[in-house]
Amino acid sequence: MIRRPGLSVLPARGPTRGVVMVLHGGAQHGVREVRPWSPPFLRMAHLAGVVWRAVAGQGIEVWLLRNRVRGWNAPRLDPVHDGRMAMARLRALRPGVPVALVGHSMGGRVAFRLADDPAVTAVCGLAPWTTEKDWTGQLESVRTVLVHGSEDSVTSPESSYAFAERACAGSEVLRFLVVGEEHRMLRRPGVWSHVVRAFARDAFAVGHPDGVLERARSYPAARRLEIAL
Repeated sequence: MIRRPGLSVLPARGPTRGVVMVLHGGAQHGVREVRPWSPPFLRMAHLAGVVWRAVAGQGIEVWLLRNRVRGWNAPRLDPVHDGRMAMARLRALRPGVPVALVGHSMGGRVAFRLADDPAVTAVCGLAPWTTEKDWTGQLESVRTVLVHGSEDSVTSPESSYAFAERACAGSEVLRFLVVGEEHRMLRRPGVWSHVVRAFARDAFAVGHPDGVLERARSYPAARRLEIAL
């Protein structure tokens, strides 16, 4: 078992003005080591590359975290511990730099937990694992985006809607529903890539906005939590 989480850094071109940290999924329980060829890790390694190509030229680094073990493993919360270690390292190497978090499935749940770090300004959960017990106060003043497949049978779109509804009290929240998509994001991969690119650009106000988040913000509040894509 690896003793520390793995971190890969895709460097910015020029001085670093922001960091996107990418967090992969896992399982409710499991102590097996996360290998570099693990499908949940590879899934987010691909999206890390998508983000990097979109924002590296504007001074944004992309950090990809590989957890020590595959499970959430309550009450230890192993991936949350790994995420906090990664954030501590990031703050040491990039003091004062704002951070945006992108997490899939269990990684989305971790991202929402890590939003209490003062460096975090935006968070995006892809097919996020949420429960009625997850708190939302840490998202206050943090721009929050959720994206869920309408046919996801692993994590609940209904639960992510309820989570987004609770978070609306203190934060700007947008939630997109990818029609016909399931948990692994394989049926309509271009849609997920498009939203993640838009999120990263929007988080740091870099590049050319493509309009998906801007259009979402123009909708009445009641519509911003179930925007069909």
